[in-house]
Amino acid sequence: MNRRQRQKIVPSTWLIVHRQTAQQAYYCIYMLDWKRRACFSWEEWTSISELMQFRVPVRSKIGGHRYTSQPCAKIAKKAIWLHVDEQQYEQLEQLFYRPISHKQWANWLQ
Repeated sequence: MNRRQRQKIVPSTWLIVHRQTAQQAYYCIYMLDWKRRACFSWEEWTSISELMQFRVPVRSKIGGHRYTSQPCAKIAKKAIWLHVDEQQYEQLEQLFYRPISHKQWANWLQ
């Protein structure tokens, strides 16, 4: 593997979160790269069909300006699907914006 290939972001974990509010359901995508401690999120779709048509941009290398993209339908096959309420969603948001820790994520996912 050359230096440029080592710098590419390779997502380790994909999360698709279904959040149910009193009025409506929302969908969010979270990407975690454990090796480089990177995390990204795309939020607020109201229907699953819109979500599956979205092309997820992923930076081709850290610090670079070029992006590649994958359709969400392809990512959904390997993603962890979570159904959360408002309180669990707030906990997820707090966890997402802290420094990434395997232990904290493993405890939250159980």
